[in-house]
Formats: sequence, C-alpha cells, structure tokens
Amino acid sequence: MFKSTLDTLEQFKQVLLELPKDCYSRSCNILSNASIGQHTRHVIELYLCLIKGYDQADVSYDRRKRDRKIEKDLSFAIEKLAFIQMHLKKPNKAIQISYELNGEILTLDTNYHREVMYNLEHTIHHQALIKIGICHFSDQKVPETFGVAPSTLQIRKECAQ
Repeated sequence: MFKSTLDTLEQFKQVLLELPKDCYSRSCNILSNASIGQHTRHVIELYLCLIKGYDQADVSYDRRKRDRKIEKDLSFAIEKLAFIQMHLKKPNKAIQISYELNGEILTLDTNYHREVMYNLEHTIHHQALIKIGICHFSDQKVPETFGVAPSTLQIRKECAQ
C-alpha cells in the first residue's frame, strides 16, 4: 500500500515538474474554472491533514488548513509532496474521522491504513482531472498510468492478453 502511494506521489511530482510554466495556476474552463494548482492543493492538504491527525488519532478533512500558496507556487507544492512522501509511512492504528454534513458533525471509526488508501484513490481521481487540464493547456506527454486506478490498469493488462 505505501509503495503504491509513494510511487503515485512521485509520478505526480514528475508530471508537475514538466508542466509548462504558465499552466499550474491558470484557471481552466474545462475543469469548472479550477486550476491544476487547486486540484494539487486539495490532494496535498488531505494527506497533510491525515499525517497531522495521526498522533491524536483524530482527523477532519473538512477542518483542514487551506493554503493557497500550494495552488499558486509549484515549487512549494513539490516540497509538500516530498514532505508527505517522507512522513506518510506509519504503523496502522485506530483513528476517528469526522465529517461536517448539513451542519452536523459525524464521527466514524477508521484506521490509518484505510485512510492512506482513501487518499491514494482520491489522488488518482484528481490526477485524472489534472490530466484533462494538462491536455487542455499543452502538448505535454503525460504517462498513460497517470490518473488511472491500479485495478483499471490490471484489467487493461488482462484484456490485452
């Protein structure tokens, strides 16, 4: 699980580093006027929230710190992705996660490894959107696996045989 997550984050960094200079923070109409940077910020913040909440065993993605510098400054975003890679691997333990829905706070029991998997799937989903933005703005070659779930890659491999 950690290897797959860390590899996905590494690929994410490499794709971002190859972006044409003006693409990262530019609004994209095909992404409902969000930017690649905004999608990147969202992914990063959820991982940071999980890492920060580990010691207290209490996570709320809704109450995360929203740092607009991540969506504007590509170098800063790359630093944050590297930080996540360095601090993500931790022993599994029970944690509580809370969600704010319709003015009500719901608390659920979960565990750290389950939340790492959630974040991996969440990252892949946003990478698929980011890939659309990249293709909209540039001719940058993006790896075929970027933004594609491992299970989908496996099915494609089996169908090709």
